[in-house]
Amino acid sequence: MQGQQDQSTEPSGAPSRRPRVQKDVTRAIAAEICGDDYPAGSFLPRENDLCERYGVSRTVIRESLKILESKGLVRGRSRVGTVVCSKDEWNILDQQVLEWIGDRIFQFDLLNCILEARRAIEPIAAELAAARATVQEIAAIERARLSEDGDVGFSEDPFAGIFQAGSVAVSAAQFAVAWRPRSIGFVGIDLSNADEPRYYETTDKAYSGIVAAQKRIVDHLVMTRSIAAESGIEVVNHSPISALVGMGFGYDATFAKAE
Repeated sequence: MQGQQDQSTEPSGAPSRRPRVQKDVTRAIAAEICGDDYPAGSFLPRENDLCERYGVSRTVIRESLKILESKGLVRGRSRVGTVVCSKDEWNILDQQVLEWIGDRIFQFDLLNCILEARRAIEPIAAELAAARATVQEIAAIERARLSEDGDVGFSEDPFAGIFQAGSVAVSAAQFAVAWRPRSIGFVGIDLSNADEPRYYETTDKAYSGIVAAQKRIVDHLVMTRSIAAESGIEVVNHSPISALVGMGFGYDATFAKAE
C-alpha cells in the first residue's frame, strides 16, 4: 500500500521534473537549517511530514536528505530520525552550502578555518617539494633574488624562470641583465600617462590595467637597476615622461627627436 501511495503522489511526468523539484526541496530544507529553524542537535520532521509539507514523494525527500547528509548538515539515525549536525561539521567550502548559508557566512570563522588548513597542509607540501625538487629547480631557486618583504623579485637565471610583474619590460629586463651588456635602455616605459587611452582603444578610458600595476612594475625595475649595477651594467631611461624619472633613473635624450 505504501508503494502505491508513493506512486500516486507523482504524476506520470515526474521523472523529467524530479531533478528540479528535488533541488528546490533540498534548498528549502537547507535554508531552514541554516536559518536555525532546526538548531544543531534537533531532529527534522519525519519523512511523511516533510512529504506533506512540500507536496512531494518520499523518494524526493530521501534524495534531498542524502544530499544534505553528504555535505555535513544532517546525519541519519536508523529508527530514530534525521538529526541536524553542528555547524563545525558542515562543509562550508562546498558551493551549494555557501549558497544556502548566504549572508550568514559572516557568522562563521571562515578565515581562521582556512588558515588552520594552510598551517596543516603547507609545511608538509613545502617539505615534499624540497625533497622531490630536481637539481635544476633548486638551482633556479638559488638564483632568485627577493626584496625584504618578498613582494619584488628578480631571476639571475631567466632561462630557468622569471618573475612577472604585469609588464613585458620586467621580464625582458631579467634576460637583458643575464646577457651582461654594457648598458640597458628603457624606451617607452611611460607609466605616468597610464590613464590615457592606448592607440588601439576607442574610448577615453584606458583598460590596460597598467594603472593598478604601476607601483609593482616600477619597483621591479628599480631592483633590476640595482642588480645590474653589481655587474657594472648601466640602466638608462630614454622616456622623458616615464614614471622611472621620479625613481632616480633620470632621463637620457639620446633617442629624442631633433626639433
